[in-house]
Amino acid sequence: MTELIRNKVYSGDCIEVMQSFPRNSIACCITDPPYNYEFIGHKWDDDEVKRRTERIKDSKTMVKNIPYGSGLAGGVRNKRWYAKNRNNDLEYMAWCEKWGKALFDVCKAGSPVAVFNSNRSIAHVQIALENCGFYTRDILVYRRHSGIPKGLNLQGKLEKLNHPDSKKWEGWHSAFRNEWEAVLIVQKPLLNNYWETLQETGVGVFKTANRDGSFQSNILENLHSKGKEEKFDHCTVKPLGLIKKLIDTLVPLSDDNIILDPFAGSGTTLVAAKDLGFNYVGVEIEENYIPIIENRLKNVHLSLFS
Repeated sequence: MTELIRNKVYSGDCIEVMQSFPRNSIACCITDPPYNYEFIGHKWDDDEVKRRTERIKDSKTMVKNIPYGSGLAGGVRNKRWYAKNRNNDLEYMAWCEKWGKALFDVCKAGSPVAVFNSNRSIAHVQIALENCGFYTRDILVYRRHSGIPKGLNLQGKLEKLNHPDSKKWEGWHSAFRNEWEAVLIVQKPLLNNYWETLQETGVGVFKTANRDGSFQSNILENLHSKGKEEKFDHCTVKPLGLIKKLIDTLVPLSDDNIILDPFAGSGTTLVAAKDLGFNYVGVEIEENYIPIIENRLKNVHLSLFS
């Protein structure tokens, strides 16, 4: 076990890196790990991202930020297809448990953990983290500004087959238009109650008062806009305003409260934490992303939450 260096981006596998951190040292974790449809049988690194995204860059598909070759892909829905997908779910849950156990050990009692994932696989993450000892508090809905239909357009498919009944199936698809992402909120168990935990560890309760006096719901809206400075060579960057809202809601500002992102990506969680005056720690396995993170952090000017 090594000393935890604040305001540092660690390079490496987050499981191994977190195992070197002191126990009970992290106040809050906000992270966006690879989703299950990004996980199927491949090493998930920068080269793999580029390989998949390049395959569909000039194609007609409307979903170009989700790498090709995922669980969203087609195929004959036979017994083998369903078995493959189920096995992938189990492998994904087992992987989530590995990093979840390492995360549980470094979190303080009452520490909230916010994990982004798709609406199809958030339950797998929830169960995995519960198996690690976390307690589920909620699943927030991050409502994006738009959504794209994914799946089969039955009328279009039948038209290509010159089927005489194609017009009868207008408006029938295999999936809904998806315009939200899930944010799982789990918490390390309290020390008897909220007040005792807050006094001991500095965390445990949520700030639910909005600036207009309303009570914050579990639906996060109007936080989707990205500025020009938020466009990076990374396929799943979350809006800075969204992450700042989560930090402001989940953890009180204190020099003792450290924000962790074990899947730092382009560094948005760390940038948001620094901008709000928090200490932070990030871990990123892809070395090519480290300079992006460090450059963003250098350009942060501390400000009040906005």
